[in-house]
Amino acid sequence: MPFGDEFVWGTATAAYQIEGGVAEDGRGESIWDRFSHTPGNVAGGDTGDIACDSYHRWAEDLALLEGLGATGYRFSVAWPRVFPSGSGSSNPAGLDYYESLVDGLLNAGIRPFITLYHWDLPQGLQERGGWGSRDTAFYFVDYADRVVSRLGDRCHDWITLNEPWVAAHVGHEQGRHAPGQRSLATALQAAHHLLLAHGLAVPRIRDVAADSRVGITLNLSPVHAATASSADEDAAARADGYYNRWYLEPLFRGAYPPDMWEAYGESGDDSTGGGRQLALALERDPPPGACPFMEEDDLERIAAQLDFLGVNYYFRTVVEAGDGHATLGFSQCAAREGEQAGPATAMGWEVYPDGLGELLSRVHGDYGPLPLYVTENGAAFDDAANDSDFVDDADRIGFLRDHLQVLQEARSSGADVRGYFAWSLLDNFEWAYGYAKRFGLVRVDFGSLQRTPKASYRWYQRCIASDGAELDR
Repeated sequence: MPFGDEFVWGTATAAYQIEGGVAEDGRGESIWDRFSHTPGNVAGGDTGDIACDSYHRWAEDLALLEGLGATGYRFSVAWPRVFPSGSGSSNPAGLDYYESLVDGLLNAGIRPFITLYHWDLPQGLQERGGWGSRDTAFYFVDYADRVVSRLGDRCHDWITLNEPWVAAHVGHEQGRHAPGQRSLATALQAAHHLLLAHGLAVPRIRDVAADSRVGITLNLSPVHAATASSADEDAAARADGYYNRWYLEPLFRGAYPPDMWEAYGESGDDSTGGGRQLALALERDPPPGACPFMEEDDLERIAAQLDFLGVNYYFRTVVEAGDGHATLGFSQCAAREGEQAGPATAMGWEVYPDGLGELLSRVHGDYGPLPLYVTENGAAFDDAANDSDFVDDADRIGFLRDHLQVLQEARSSGADVRGYFAWSLLDNFEWAYGYAKRFGLVRVDFGSLQRTPKASYRWYQRCIASDGAELDR
């Protein structure tokens, strides 16, 4: 089964991870600027101040996309580059930058997929409550309106949010990402406001640009019980609710999963008292599927009709009953011997290609049919460059090949998968890992900023040119 002319072959990046230029041409401070400059938050004390310097070198990166043969490019707009304080007057220079990038992509025959929020909230909005404040959802709509008003005559594929689970829980419950908070109650409140922002923005984008296709990207992970015991099976169900269903259900069915409210209601306490706050909120006995932070019509807005869903996939989650997640009574564990489908990446993530097919089939069967794009999939490995800065990354080639084969099997089984975006075009600032982890198809020397295509770039180039026939070689 060929992929076909309409299938989108692409790569993906995010603004804070590649752009740099954080204090240039009127850009304001983001929560990641503040977080990365706070000692102890990022490995090596790294920041995104320069990153890959794509703000100045975007034409060089565009040439890499052209050379790859990419037919799509997923990138994000930096909210503080458009609205330096998050609201008020927009910054013309910021919009000019993205217009130049878009025009360059279109002239090269590359379809832009624009993510409006990839975690770089303006610090000015954080100081007004950030995603813990309902007002932020409405500021997001104004921001989306401004960007789409400028680019919507040429760009037709829009992703409202990238991975709201990460923004909410890693940033507000675990404290490992900006803004570095540690409260389950705040994380759930942030999650609701992120989803509300999405739901409010969908009709606004279509009002501004009638031929827009609007979606959202979720990081999904198949959840497997470590054993067949009832305790582990129950733990897996809670973990699936925590990672997956808390976002899928309101987006596609207009309700939060009632079983998760029951689980959260038993959460007890956490280090900041957020558990107590959550338990008290739940004592108000909200109707099934409701949320204590919710106002009338919120769920209807969140469930706005999508044109597509973006799926980010990196690894499966194997859980057992335990106290690793004190709130929900499950702990993640390494895959049991004999279940390990491949080696681990440099992130310590199990290589498990079958999980991608499981997710695509699940979303297609339970929430579809609807168009799907794999908007991120890739791996960090301990790349070793030779004297010419070339990386022979056979492990990454194997990772991409195996996942694309599984993707094709899902398409053959009926899932409407319309594109694949390898993460990432460039080695970049990998959030709390700084520059220590490399996901790119192109090596970046972070001293000279020289770009050198890796063996995986050449392999993906051949895969695109052959419409996937390279997968069988």
